[in-house]
Amino acid sequence: MQSAQMVKTKKARYNWKSTKRWFKYKYLLLLRAKGGPSKVARGFSIGLTIEMFTLPTAGFAFVLIFPLVYLLRANLPAALIGFVFGKVIYIPFSILNKQVGNWLVPKYFKIYLITHLPDMLSHIIKSGLDLIVGGMAVGTVLGIIAYFPIMMLLKSHTNRRKEKRRVRKAQLAPSNTIE
Repeated sequence: MQSAQMVKTKKARYNWKSTKRWFKYKYLLLLRAKGGPSKVARGFSIGLTIEMFTLPTAGFAFVLIFPLVYLLRANLPAALIGFVFGKVIYIPFSILNKQVGNWLVPKYFKIYLITHLPDMLSHIIKSGLDLIVGGMAVGTVLGIIAYFPIMMLLKSHTNRRKEKRRVRKAQLAPSNTIE
């Protein structure tokens, strides 16, 4: 009877501190990625660029991240973060994507595609062609613009970290003064 009272069942609880610690660890890994800030900034820009035209293509453009990261020697986790960030800002940019696509795609080309494609495909093309083409243009410009501030932020973080390490090393070194 006593042993039954002593054994209390603990309710399984999720440890949020370990999750926070894991995210901080992954963040530090990203900041200290092999290849430096340029590689991480390239990855973020690739993810952001691809996201701008992935929605109208039913998510198929997501597959483009992997070869682009490999070819441009970028950081894959940073590309995935850029992709998620692009999802957050996609709705306001979709209006711009549609306008730019409407401006870039010639009217006769749309008419030609609609008349020469099967009905189901022509409806998809009619509604999504402007978004896809505009998303490619806007996404490329947005990716190029995002590259430079991200690289500067990462470089400043690296420089601050190096300076802290230098100061700490100077404090720990024995002084050369003779008394």
